[in-house]
Amino acid sequence: MQDFDLFVIGGGSGGVRCARIAASHGAKVAIAEDRHWGGTCVNIGCVPKKLMVQAAEYGTFARDAVGFGWSESAPVHDWATLIDRKDDEIARLNGVYVRLLESAGVTMFNARASFIDAQTLLVGEQRVTAKNIVIAVGGAPVRAAVEGAELGVVSDDVFHLRTMPRRVAIIGAGYIAVEFAGIFAGLGAEVNLVFRGDLPLRGFDHDLRTALAEALVAQGVRVHAGAQPRRVDAVHGGQRRLELADGRTIDTDLVFFATGRAPLTAGLGLEQAGIATTPAGEIVTDALHATSAAGVYAIGDCTDALNLTPVAIAQGHRLADRLFSPGFQRDWAFAPVPTAVFSSPPIATCGLTEAEAAARGPADIYLARFTPMRHVLSGRNRKTLMKLVVDQASQRVVGAHMIGEDAGEMMQAIGIAMVAGATKADFDRTIGIHPTSAEEWVTLRTRTRVAGG
Repeated sequence: MQDFDLFVIGGGSGGVRCARIAASHGAKVAIAEDRHWGGTCVNIGCVPKKLMVQAAEYGTFARDAVGFGWSESAPVHDWATLIDRKDDEIARLNGVYVRLLESAGVTMFNARASFIDAQTLLVGEQRVTAKNIVIAVGGAPVRAAVEGAELGVVSDDVFHLRTMPRRVAIIGAGYIAVEFAGIFAGLGAEVNLVFRGDLPLRGFDHDLRTALAEALVAQGVRVHAGAQPRRVDAVHGGQRRLELADGRTIDTDLVFFATGRAPLTAGLGLEQAGIATTPAGEIVTDALHATSAAGVYAIGDCTDALNLTPVAIAQGHRLADRLFSPGFQRDWAFAPVPTAVFSSPPIATCGLTEAEAAARGPADIYLARFTPMRHVLSGRNRKTLMKLVVDQASQRVVGAHMIGEDAGEMMQAIGIAMVAGATKADFDRTIGIHPTSAEEWVTLRTRTRVAGG
């Protein structure tokens, strides 16, 4: 007899959902977390980051208000207040996660778990067995391999800075890099964004990438495309000097490495259980989240699947249903998956990029770029871009992309339509809400170009 029907390693969003749902089906469940309940997203990821994005937006809104007749006054931001308020909210959410697990009857271990074999774990100093084990340990940020990298910080550290840096050099051009570029610039810092490519957000639609590069410059971010960091040095007064491969230097208060994330699989004893990983340390899973070891599963950012919090939650829920309530399964659409980047302005996307669609056959492209009504009066240099990618043969909308205010809010609804298989004609026959930017989705009647074929 095993101690538990299910043991979950990792108390993040995906692991907690899996544990709770399994317990609700009558399984005897345990979960281990050795850092903070709620995982990366709640503590040092999406939630605190979104609060910081909103903090930066309030300052720009105050300046925009002048164009609407409000008296001009220079807003003053207090960083310590933001961090304290953020910490209060995170503490509240930690408590919510703990209470959810307790009310579900899940046994909780505040300890590190590692494999002894495929059905046995060492949890702290206790030996525990389980019929099924789910690995949901997530990932962690990594620094670039440059000399002096230890003098910089990663995203985990930024959420706990006690003072606001007045100058920030961000290395990277992924979603974390561009989001924090907008945060710090919006709060008044001098921001340098350094990356090797020609445009930010590799893998996103080219039109979005171009529009974001323009938006970063318009916000005052100093963009160093095609630049390679060589070393970081400490200079007088606790400052940092970032040297680039071409010999240029950037003097700054903070060097921030936003150069990717890696799965937290080291030290789990995966080899003891016969669990296969990729060269990058990601756990290899099949379509049902099973690993190479019988009875062992993996979900979320520690796998080689799409690394998004809502995806991990859906994976955990789906797996718990399949294992303990196969007659009452709910399923999720893992393609297309709507997602957002909370840059300034925000980006949202769902489905195929233009290049991906074109590689499959001819695609009709519909695109609009305009100044939203708010900024006609505010005078701020901020554009909105909206784009639909339509498979020419079937006329199904296979890609939707946007940069502009409320992009994430809109894309959630667009994602529903795309999962349901909506065609361009379905968009066209939907009545728009006027005056909104959202109505552009149903008034994109003139094809901009044909891609592929």
